[in-house]
Amino acid sequence: MESACAFTKHAELLQNRLCLTKHAVRGRKKLKSLTKSKIWLFAVGQFGWALLSALIGTYLVNFYLPGESDIAAGHPILIPQGRVIFGVLTIIGLVTALGRLFDAVTDPLIASLSDKCKSKDGRRIPFIKIFALPFALSTVLVFCAPFAATEKGKILNAIWLCVSVLAYYLFITCYCTPYTALYSEITHTADERMMASTAISFTFIVGQAVGYLAPNLWNLLVPSMGRVYAIRAVFVLFACIALVCMYVPVFAIKEKDYVEGAPSQAGVWESLGKTFQNKSFCVFVGSDIFYWIGLTMFQTGIPYFVKELIGLPETWQGLLLVLMTAVSVLFYIPINVITKRFGKKKILLLAFMLFTIVFAFTAFSGMFQGNDENVINFFGEVPLYKLVQGLVLVIFGALPLAIFGILPQAMVADCAEADRITTGESRQGMFFAARTFCFKLGQSLAMIIFTSLATLGSHGFGYRVAALSASILCLIGGIILMFYNEKKVLSVTANK
Repeated sequence: MESACAFTKHAELLQNRLCLTKHAVRGRKKLKSLTKSKIWLFAVGQFGWALLSALIGTYLVNFYLPGESDIAAGHPILIPQGRVIFGVLTIIGLVTALGRLFDAVTDPLIASLSDKCKSKDGRRIPFIKIFALPFALSTVLVFCAPFAATEKGKILNAIWLCVSVLAYYLFITCYCTPYTALYSEITHTADERMMASTAISFTFIVGQAVGYLAPNLWNLLVPSMGRVYAIRAVFVLFACIALVCMYVPVFAIKEKDYVEGAPSQAGVWESLGKTFQNKSFCVFVGSDIFYWIGLTMFQTGIPYFVKELIGLPETWQGLLLVLMTAVSVLFYIPINVITKRFGKKKILLLAFMLFTIVFAFTAFSGMFQGNDENVINFFGEVPLYKLVQGLVLVIFGALPLAIFGILPQAMVADCAEADRITTGESRQGMFFAARTFCFKLGQSLAMIIFTSLATLGSHGFGYRVAALSASILCLIGGIILMFYNEKKVLSVTANK
């Protein structure tokens, strides 16, 4: 009797799954396909949050842990410096690591709330609409520690920094997790996912590039406003621009015209656990963690590498990074072409190898001496040999930057779509949240490692150790990616 009941129950479940699948197929035929204009309007939102994240990712540590050249230029010391926590950790390192950890924990929570959302406007758009403003505001407040640089004021500023950083990471999660999930849902084919991934990658690096130009703008304001207020004024301007851009998808995309997914019924930890049962996704995430630890260490160190190791003026920092961005854009079309032939995995392995080399080169930059008489007169006199080292760094970093900008998002979307087809559950939000949950744990570790290593020795020794560590971490990430079964994932999505 029990066997008969079990068989009947199994048959009912199978019939329900078949009905759901047929319903999904019928529903999908009624869904609109994204036009190119809609794809680019959606991608404008990525420009906005990329601009804000560039301000935090590039300047936060340098703002509160200024280098020797920054202090000489009049930058105040706003929080306690050095490895003052257990003789190992810096305050800025601990605060930024705590922010990343908090960010990682909230990712699956927000993803679950978004997956379960029953708003008439869809599951993702309501979050994007509500949290764009607090996201932009909190970004500016991070740099607005209000107390004087006295012993007591530095401690109060550290508390302000901690609270504002936690607020920033909460609001970036509330905006970006639903945004990236929406990308997966409004694209219905592999070609659409590649096209949309290319668009949001382009707007992401353009947003980052605009953020990299901040030093060039604030140096124009320094004579009249002072260094700190000039920096804050530029960041307020950028936050306003970013806010307008982040609202564009809200008015351009009518979510339910493109999305068929019903609200998920699974709890947050149940949904997260099911996501990590996908073996292909787990391998990808394992590789991704090491990449993000290395990249975060490198990105955090860029102001130090350019100014303290190579010895270029602050204004060249933004110019070189914008040049890297511009060169990387030239690779976008070739990457799409060769990816169709060789697959995402092989191209991403190439990017890992290139970043490993570039980061290692950075560790030894500034040690190659030349003739100081060969001077380039552009935004200040710069010895040619120093400029050449900076150019090598950004030009050879452009191709892997473009590859990592395009392919990982598409690979996560592939895994999410394959899982949806296999299980019948629509959990795209949790797939992207699970990825960010893991790599943000890695970023937390990266902030602790970099800020501690940066204080080692003198004359830039700690910066060199940090760059070499980033190189080794990228190498490990590439080795792990070799075990990713791309053929298995794509075979599922191709036969849907």
